[in-house]
Amino acid sequence: MTELNNMVQEFERSRVQLATIENQNQSLKIQSQVITEALKELEETKEEKVYKAVGNILILSDAKKVKEGLEKQKETLELRLKTMKKQEEVAIEKLNKLKSEIEAAQKKSDGKGEEEK
Repeated sequence: MTELNNMVQEFERSRVQLATIENQNQSLKIQSQVITEALKELEETKEEKVYKAVGNILILSDAKKVKEGLEKQKETLELRLKTMKKQEEVAIEKLNKLKSEIEAAQKKSDGKGEEEK
């Protein structure tokens, strides 16, 4: 029975880990969308100087440099999103495997209980 308890505990830990991964993934997607919108605005503007947020202040910066910085940020975010997607797939696979093992162990212990009656 302790083996079953250990598997259930591992399943719960994995479930929490998956939820954390999903939250991080969502946060990265939102950041990516914000950068995409900013890049779109920079494409459409004819201004050579734009304001860039740095902490709690805005600084007048060269539009091309700001655009380059945002493109690099977006590239980094896309890479992180791919990594998170792989982590999510691994976590889901682990959860499915644990679920199957738990169900098999429960059926096995139920079968023993039936025989004892």
